[in-house]
Amino acid sequence: MRAVVQRVARAAVRCGEQERAIGPGLGVLVAVVAGDTEEDLIYTADKIAHLRIFDNEAGRMDRSVLDLGGEVLVVSQFTLAANLARGRRPDFTGAARPEVAAPMVEALVARLRLAGLAVVEGFFGANMAVALVNDGPVTLWLDSRRR
Repeated sequence: MRAVVQRVARAAVRCGEQERAIGPGLGVLVAVVAGDTEEDLIYTADKIAHLRIFDNEAGRMDRSVLDLGGEVLVVSQFTLAANLARGRRPDFTGAARPEVAAPMVEALVARLRLAGLAVVEGFFGANMAVALVNDGPVTLWLDSRRR
């Protein structure tokens, strides 16, 4: 499972007339990679919930989104599974099929909620407009297979 995790002041996702938004917290773009297991899911959810990337009183990154009481916006983005090694066109065959990816993304969201986080979801498989204000900027790349 791959994810781009951003510390945000606010973030929103729009699909047609529907919009879903959060205040301070994390914007998470996530891709399910072919062959991902429950172990990848657990690792990714735990890492997202406990990343200490928010400032403490001394201005040092030492607090998690859980400590902050922040929100999380999770947006499925299969393009994170692209292979760019050959040619100029991304190869997306490494991404999990939608019928596998959708339940994995739902399970990731459920696991984050179980940890005590307020989670807002994007629109799986839809063309979305994602807007965010990156706080910092702080942007991290996470790959459950590179531990």
